[in-house]
Amino acid sequence: MRCPKCGCEESKVVDSRPSESNDAIRRRREMPLVVVKRDGRKETFDRQKLMRGLVTATVKRDVPMSALTALIDSIESELRDGGTMEVSSVDLGSMVLKRLVSVDKVAYVRFASVYRDFKDVDEFSEELRSLND
Repeated sequence: MRCPKCGCEESKVVDSRPSESNDAIRRRREMPLVVVKRDGRKETFDRQKLMRGLVTATVKRDVPMSALTALIDSIESELRDGGTMEVSSVDLGSMVLKRLVSVDKVAYVRFASVYRDFKDVDEFSEELRSLND
């Protein structure tokens, strides 16, 4: 449904109620989250894309899907509760890493190696050292 306030075509009505004077209907909307990529492009937040990255990081690890789903739910809630409709991919990656380190440290390092784009073994070693501190 199109939001009359901002014009967004992808808003989702999550709650409707009559106004105090009963002459209009008030709607609470859930607006789509937008991820701003490093090159400035914008894409709609895609839970499945984030889940694929987390599943790849946790391959052959004993991490339940429910933990990954909870991690994504937590991030989405934090963004929505903060009133944020746009988040940079850098901030999103940091949010994932902050939560992933308590789920599985090997998955954390795997995700970090892609997210931070390690150029050599020294950068990888530095990340491992920071985990032990």
